[in-house]
Amino acid sequence: MKNSQILRIIVFYIIAISLSNIFRFDMLGWNSVLDKLPVFTLILFSPLGAIGVIIGALISINLLKKKRKTNMSIWGTSKKLSILMSLIPIVLMLIIGVTNSKSINNHYFGLIGAVATFIYCFAEEIGWRGYLEDELWEIKPLIKYPLIGLLWYSWHLNFINDFSILSNLLSLGILILGSWGIGQIAMKTKSIIACTCFHLLVNIMVFNPIIKDGITGSSKLIILFVSIGIWIFVLRIWGKQDKLA
Repeated sequence: MKNSQILRIIVFYIIAISLSNIFRFDMLGWNSVLDKLPVFTLILFSPLGAIGVIIGALISINLLKKKRKTNMSIWGTSKKLSILMSLIPIVLMLIIGVTNSKSINNHYFGLIGAVATFIYCFAEEIGWRGYLEDELWEIKPLIKYPLIGLLWYSWHLNFINDFSILSNLLSLGILILGSWGIGQIAMKTKSIIACTCFHLLVNIMVFNPIIKDGITGSSKLIILFVSIGIWIFVLRIWGKQDKLA
C-alpha cells in the first residue's frame, strides 16, 4: 500500500470517528429534542450518525480522484436496477408495517422507518464501499476485507460499552464477513445504492434504533428471503447487461 493511500485512509477515518460519534453517542443531547419532532423528520436527521463517514469519504474521494479514476458511484453501472433493488425492502416494510409507541399507523411508520434507515445505511456506505472499497480496489481480498471489517468495527466503538471479548470478536467477525459479502456486490455492480440495500437488510434483521422491536421475527424473515430472492434475480440481469455493454 502506498503512502498516499495510507494518508487518505487516515484522513477519512479520523473525520469518520470524531464527527459521527458525537451524534451516535448523543453528546449534544439532541435525541430528547428529536423525539418530540414529527416522525417524518427521522428521514432528515437519520444520516447524522454517519455524518463523519460522509464528510471524511467525500474529502478522501476527492483526493483519490486526483490520482486516478474511481470505480464506485451512486448508481454504478445501472441506475434502474439500483432503484429497483432499493424499492424491494422499503415496499415490504410499508406492507408489513412496524408497531411503535407513538400510536402512528404501522404501515406509515414502516415506510418512514425503512426510508430513514436506508438513508443512514447509504451514508455509511459512501464511506465503507464508496470510498474505502474503491481505495483498496487492487488490494488482495485476504488483506482488503479484514482491514475494512476492522475499521468498520472500530468505528462503532462498541467496546466502550461492551467489555465482553467474545461479543466483540463476534462483532468483528460479522463485520469482516459483511465487508467481504457487500464487497462482492460492490465489485459486481459498482453501485453504492446496491451495497446499501444489503446493509439495510442487516440493520432490519438486528437491533435498529428506529424499528426497535416493532417487527416480529417471522416478518423479518419474510423481508430477508423475499428481498434476497428478488435481488439474486436482479443481479443476474445486471451481470448480463454489463457483459453486453
